Amino acid sequence: MNRTTLDLWVGFFVAIGIGALLFLALKVGSFAGVQMDESYILKARFDNIGGLKVRGPVKSAGVVVGRVAEIRFDAAAYEAEVLMKIDARYVFPKDTFASIYTSGLLGDQYIGLEPGGEEEKLAADGTIFKTQSAVVLEKMVSQFLFNKAAEGQETQP
Repeated sequence: MNRTTLDLWVGFFVAIGIGALLFLALKVGSFAGVQMDESYILKARFDNIGGLKVRGPVKSAGVVVGRVAEIRFDAAAYEAEVLMKIDARYVFPKDTFASIYTSGLLGDQYIGLEPGGEEEKLAADGTIFKTQSAVVLEKMVSQFLFNKAAEGQETQP
């Protein structure tokens, strides 16, 4: 094989490698390649959103039904207000429950919507009142260790 052919093959495999790295970076970054044509905004308030990010998925029954559009801090209530852009094909009841879950090995967080049984539906710019904040692993570990330390002090005379 001459030098020119070898250089061509090396360049070809380097280009494929760069393309694969770009693809993985976009997948890990929750890149939304397909934009929703028609959508509406729903709001929800959480005490703690953990590592939730803008453009993070909003899922119902494991299906992506929207994306996180904006995250704000309400200084009056000391809560995080999350605005979700929901695909217009999906309409949820007023008693829908919104929770923040962790998925995957990388710990990406998403909002899970669990529909209730009410007949009346959430309108555009509606608010989901039933929410469950993110579970923060560090907080759980510190509470566990604090409780174990308190148990040890109670058994000593």
